[in-house]
Amino acid sequence: MTESKDVPTSPTGLPHVAGHAHADVTGGWLRAATFGAMDGLVSNTALIAGVAASADAHTVVISGVAGLLAGAFSMALGEYTSVQTANEQIDSEVRVERRSFELSPQAERAELAAMLADMGMSPETADRASAEIHRDQDKAMKFHLVQELGVHPEEKPSPWVAAFSSFFLFSIGAVIPLIPYLLGFASLWAGLACGGVGLLLVGGAAATFTRRPPVFGAVRQLVLGGAAIAITYLVGYLIGVAVT
Repeated sequence: MTESKDVPTSPTGLPHVAGHAHADVTGGWLRAATFGAMDGLVSNTALIAGVAASADAHTVVISGVAGLLAGAFSMALGEYTSVQTANEQIDSEVRVERRSFELSPQAERAELAAMLADMGMSPETADRASAEIHRDQDKAMKFHLVQELGVHPEEKPSPWVAAFSSFFLFSIGAVIPLIPYLLGFASLWAGLACGGVGLLLVGGAAATFTRRPPVFGAVRQLVLGGAAIAITYLVGYLIGVAVT
């Protein structure tokens, strides 16, 4: 069967499907949630392993719960502050661009024409396109910001969404290796097994959002997280031996 010549193709040669949709990549929740879940799993599993190498189960539980609370609040505050600061920087650049539009509208129009020409338009076409775009100053300013900064001023991620996503997923990730201890099974190996399963699940789930093979994402997170946990356990064991 031959491909219909009426079907438009992309630059890669693959058929282009009209009306296709893209996932929302501006909300900030996926990065924060993935970061929070992985950080909660790795940091608290590693903490439990390091403490359990030279301490009793009661100390492990106290350390694990403290690590969960401290990490969750720290992650939430860090996400909120970082996203809010980035958004405020964008707002600052919007004010700079608006001021430039007020003082030098012709220079801004010429600048846009030059950018369009760099994208492949002929100078004449670029000049006409720039003139049409600049008929609406607000839209023209947003177009300039997208081209110059790579971000749309109205599509900023929410700092609250990032903070709550990070807090919630960190807490879930951090409690997983504590499950055997909370159920009365004072077994480090059971905690490590729960942490390993959590790494596989979160890594596989995160990969599905990027259309990567879930197995690849799961194994990658297990290997990286396992290495961090093993190193922490070794350090905790060595410290315990040295102290005793």
